Formats: sequence, C-alpha cells, structure tokens
Amino acid sequence: MPAPFRIDTHTHILPPDYAAWLKRRSADAGGLPIPDWSEARALETMEARSVRSAIVSVSTPGVHLGDVAEARAMARSVNEYCAALVERLPERFGFFATLTLPDVEGSLAELEYAFDTLHADGVILLANTLGQYLGDDSHRPLFDELDRRGAVVFIHPSRLPGDPVPGIPPYAVDFLLDTTRAAIRLLNSGTLARCRNLKVILSHAGGMVPYVAYRIATTTSRDVADGLAQLRQFYFDIALSASPAALPSLLAFAAPDHVLFGTDWPHAPAQVGAAFTALYEGYDMGDAQRRSIDRGAAQGLFPRLAVATS
Repeated sequence: MPAPFRIDTHTHILPPDYAAWLKRRSADAGGLPIPDWSEARALETMEARSVRSAIVSVSTPGVHLGDVAEARAMARSVNEYCAALVERLPERFGFFATLTLPDVEGSLAELEYAFDTLHADGVILLANTLGQYLGDDSHRPLFDELDRRGAVVFIHPSRLPGDPVPGIPPYAVDFLLDTTRAAIRLLNSGTLARCRNLKVILSHAGGMVPYVAYRIATTTSRDVADGLAQLRQFYFDIALSASPAALPSLLAFAAPDHVLFGTDWPHAPAQVGAAFTALYEGYDMGDAQRRSIDRGAAQGLFPRLAVATS
C-alpha cells in the first residue's frame, strides 16, 4: 500500500464528553445512532483510505440543543479536545471549530478563541440550527468576521425543520436538501457577494447544487451568469458522492480546484466509506484532477498541511 497522501476534509470526531452528552439527551445524527470514535480507529481508517491528514469536525446535531449556556460550554469543550489532538499529531489532524449558532454572540466569542488561541483550521456550521438557516440577517456579524479572517467554512447538513417523512431517514435525502437550502440562502441573502474572502465547503458534493445549479441561478433576482459564478465559489467534498451518477455532475459544474476528498467517517460506516472510495479510485479522470481532489485543493485551503502530504 502506498504511503498515505490524501487530505480528508469531511471526517468527524466525537470527543468522549460530547458523545456521552448526546446520548444522555437521546440525540441522534440525522436518524443515525451516535457512532463510536477513537483516535486509534481514526488513524486506522485513515491508513486504509490513504489519508495522511484529516480535518475533523463535530457533525449534526452540533452543540446547540436549545440551551445557550450549555451550547457555549460544550463548544469550548469540543474545541479544546480537538486542539489537543492536533497539537499531539499536527501532520495527521486539523480541526474545524464548533460554534454556537443561532447564538451569534457566543459564536463570535468562540470564533475568536478558536482561531487566536487554539489555531483552528476553520469552522463548521450546520446548514440550519433549530430551523434557522445560514444567511439569516442575524448572522451578518459572524459572516463579516469570518470574511475578515479569510476563514474556511465547512457547511454540514442537519435535520430539516419539521417532522421527517415516515420511512425516509433524514440522512438519506433530507441532508442533501438541507445543504442545498443553505447554499441558496447564502446566495440570495447577498452573503456570498459580500463576503468574497470566505472559502466555503459544501458537504456531500453540495447536496443537489451541481445538478440544479442553473435552476437555482434562474430563480434568483440576479443575473443568471452572476448566480452561477457565485455558486462556483463554493468548494465541494466528495464524501458519499463519488458514484458514477453523482461525480460527473459535480465535476461538470465545480471549478476543477474546488473539489475535495472526504469520507464522512465514522458516521458513514467503514464498509460504506470503502465502497465510495473504491468508486472514486475507479472513476476515469485526468491525473491533474485526481491530484487536486486527493490533496492539491485542500493544500490551497490549508497550506500548513502541504509539507505533510507532499
């Protein structure tokens, strides 16, 4: 097996205190049980997927389950755990800091601490939290500060507002719609046009964005070409999306250097992740595009990892 060389930008972490907290509250991960995570298992899975460096993040449901003080405390706990992991293994791990939306004041405070003290590689934001979507007017101070810092923002789906459809678990299809809704809100709210220094990653190949990009652009109040150009500012990971049905649409739409490798482990079981990685490895694409997906695009976002994966 070749030495690990990929950078995985969509992989999750469940610090023990956070996992126990979720289980006490009977929380789930979009219809999936809270998975087990350990540093040893993470490194083992990374080796199996030829991943040299992984940017870890906390997945849905995040830390805000309705109590502001609890959300702030848990965000701090999660971020400090992640920072300690990165400090021990800086070439193997990075982390997206967890914030406390819809609590903007708490998010700004945690952003400052995570970037200036813990040296986070970016932030993770859920597409919606408690029914409030990214791009809401109240989020403007947070996005302006992220823009000032030229931050990398990883957007992950969550449960849609409202009850799930019986027999359709949220992670199966609703997650894709949730990401798409957030992308449209960021476009229509003017956030993308205003915050030109942001680097925004959409999970799972952008949900439905590549497939319906022209439809999105034609239903906005902006010029269609401008809408498409703004949508192409997004970065997209290939987690659970490297199938021969989904990958061609993504590669046809996205800027070639805006596609990133991702596994969605451990929320995607090892055998599922392995199957999608095998599909990706068997897909016929040019060497330059594959190098960019494996590590080149991520190195542009996270220069400190360039040496580790060269």
